[in-house]
Amino acid sequence: MDFRESAVEAGKTTWKWIKRIIYLLLVIMIAYVCFILFANYSEGARTGYVVKISKKGVIFKTNEGELNFGFPQISTAPGMASQNIWNFSVPNDEVAMQIQRAAETGQKVTLFYHQKYKQLFFRGDTEYLVYKIEKSAETMESK
Repeated sequence: MDFRESAVEAGKTTWKWIKRIIYLLLVIMIAYVCFILFANYSEGARTGYVVKISKKGVIFKTNEGELNFGFPQISTAPGMASQNIWNFSVPNDEVAMQIQRAAETGQKVTLFYHQKYKQLFFRGDTEYLVYKIEKSAETMESK
């Protein structure tokens, strides 16, 4: 009987440690997801003209846009056109509508964004999430 009791006791101790490891891994995974969702790598603003804003996605529809900086950039390769396009995502539909109206009127805008550590499929195609827009009186025609 001693051997049987010690085997049962050892089994209980093993399962206790397995449960602790599973709980620890679960807590680490939840902490990682919370960090990716809520932590910002950087934040800032970019000014230019909105080239495109659209709603994309098969299951998770996200607002995606492109902003033209509006100033020339020195090209690194001869014969290559310089790219002044910045891609961004907009999680808020109201802000996306304001950006859409600015794109239709050709207004110069300043987009305020949070850059995330990692892009998540249900929040957008980029790690740049625009949360606010300021419109300028300047338009493409007045430039």
